[in-house]
Amino acid sequence: MKERLQKIREDAIAKIKASKNPEALNDVRVSILGKKGELTALLKSMKEVVPEERPAFGQLVNDTRAEIERVMEDAKKQMEQMLLEMRLKTEVIDVTLPAKKNCMGHRHPNTIALEEVERIFIGMGYEVIEGPEVEYDLYNFEKLNIPANHPAKDEQDTFYINKEIVLRTQTSPVQARTMEKGKLPIRMISPGRVFRSDEVDATHSPSFHQVEGLVIDKNITFADLKGTLEEFAKELFGEDTKTKFRPHHFPFTEPSAEVDVSCFKCGGKGCRFCKGSGWIEILGCGMVHPHVLEMCGIDPEEYTGFAFGMGLERIALLKYEIDDMRLLYENDIRFLRQF
Repeated sequence: MKERLQKIREDAIAKIKASKNPEALNDVRVSILGKKGELTALLKSMKEVVPEERPAFGQLVNDTRAEIERVMEDAKKQMEQMLLEMRLKTEVIDVTLPAKKNCMGHRHPNTIALEEVERIFIGMGYEVIEGPEVEYDLYNFEKLNIPANHPAKDEQDTFYINKEIVLRTQTSPVQARTMEKGKLPIRMISPGRVFRSDEVDATHSPSFHQVEGLVIDKNITFADLKGTLEEFAKELFGEDTKTKFRPHHFPFTEPSAEVDVSCFKCGGKGCRFCKGSGWIEILGCGMVHPHVLEMCGIDPEEYTGFAFGMGLERIALLKYEIDDMRLLYENDIRFLRQF
């Protein structure tokens, strides 16, 4: 046994000294000290040694293991030092070269505008709710008081999947779904992507984004709507911003209005930005039609509400004075890095 142990030690040291790289050194370690290595196998055969000699033999095996590990560790350090010296000679760094800068991305103008709108309405106690982009005709039109023969349902304006399913043309279906749940009162905005069959130009796109709002509660009046939108306009465009409501028609609200804000570029005096009028249109709004409340299971005798909707791209175009909507989608880094 002692002769076999001596031979294992000598062979191991010879193999360690002959190793040229860390991989070869590791192979030696596994073959000698591993679970199936020679030294481990010898230790397992201790039962063949007479009981009186086992302690001394075990100590001898441990001493041999310690010596092999010491020699192996020394060889490993020498290899690492040699490899480091080789790398220092071959990997020359020119410290005079300019550094490589990481090109960090940032939020898209649409995202910046949306987060600003959400911040304002969340600050007024509103909840942000999203819904499906592929929607049933029932929610996209019928529950919003838009009958089957309404021009908005013409195939020239709406992308139809089939007779009952469409790509939503506004985010109002999210409001209808929320009202259906019957959890009152409601104070919500519903941002999201919408689709209409429009030609691409400076102010139109077949895919764009909207932010629509809804409030349902007892004793809600047009005065609440007016005050809410005035506060929103001041927060978004500046404290001196004024609002103007013009009568309009929407199937799902009655009465309805278009909302203009005083031009934040010229202060309402008239400029190229507002086309000389001093006012800029930003959104549509109105009191929720009683029939819409009924179809969504809400008693119009007990509850009233208001709704409003705006194009997110329009807000971004106005806020950042961008004159072509297509710039938002061309992914030109020279344009986007300005924001």
